[in-house]
Amino acid sequence: MRSFLCFAVLIAVGFAFVAMTAYPVWLVVHPHWSFPFHRVASRVGYLFLAATLYPLLKFLRLANRRSLGYGIPAAAFRREFLIALALGIATMLPVVLIMIELGLLERKPGTLLQPTLWITLALKGLLTGIFVSLGEETFTRGALYSGIARDSGPRVAVVLSALVYAAFHFIGRVRIPADAVTPWSGLTWVTDSWQAFAHPLAIADAFLALTAVGILLALVRGLTGHIAACIGLHAGWVWVITFVRETSVPDRSQPLAWLLSQFDGVVGWLVLGWTCLIGVVIYRFYARRPRIEPTPL
Repeated sequence: MRSFLCFAVLIAVGFAFVAMTAYPVWLVVHPHWSFPFHRVASRVGYLFLAATLYPLLKFLRLANRRSLGYGIPAAAFRREFLIALALGIATMLPVVLIMIELGLLERKPGTLLQPTLWITLALKGLLTGIFVSLGEETFTRGALYSGIARDSGPRVAVVLSALVYAAFHFIGRVRIPADAVTPWSGLTWVTDSWQAFAHPLAIADAFLALTAVGILLALVRGLTGHIAACIGLHAGWVWVITFVRETSVPDRSQPLAWLLSQFDGVVGWLVLGWTCLIGVVIYRFYARRPRIEPTPL
């Protein structure tokens, strides 16, 4: 568990750094660009992680392409990414159609018959999917998975990396208006970022669904030995979900509205069940694919 504890300490120190520095950074940045406080705080956290992650990876002997999940040849990595991207889109679209058929989603006004808008949203969704999946997969199914698997075995790595992945989605969702920012706002933002976990039953559906997604991606990581497929699947799912969020809203008046979470209006009990179903298909697909040998270190 040495690697997992080191990553946990890094995250804890990162939050402490944000608590101390977010306010002074906001004082410098806000008058010029009017960035909201939560965005400044989160960017401070990302910069801290970017500056400290590589030294930690060196210390843990994880600072190499194979440990991060990029060990296969570049051409094979691109091919596996594109296959998984198509598979991610194909496996997410049906559950969205089910949501529409059940009347759980209501189209936003002004989004019909606007091809330019739809193309823009599609491109935005694709870029969001690629950006999000690159960062999250490199950290969770790359470095974190490799470190835990080396120390405690792949089964522990699957579970712990999935739990960390799910938990991250509920952190940092605090909003502090500009006129309410004080020298203590950094600490407030950090402490309140964990407030969702104070009411576990309210987020149980979304947390379990995201954990199931994390387990599936970790299993794919273990089967393939790289994260190209994880990035592709993740990007495809985020692409579809981003487009849905931009063009529709959940209809809470429907009897089956409980199938969609209060967390984001998409992930919930329905997505949890669907993830378990497609998980069997995706797992078998990658279990039967020839394993690509990594390039020498």
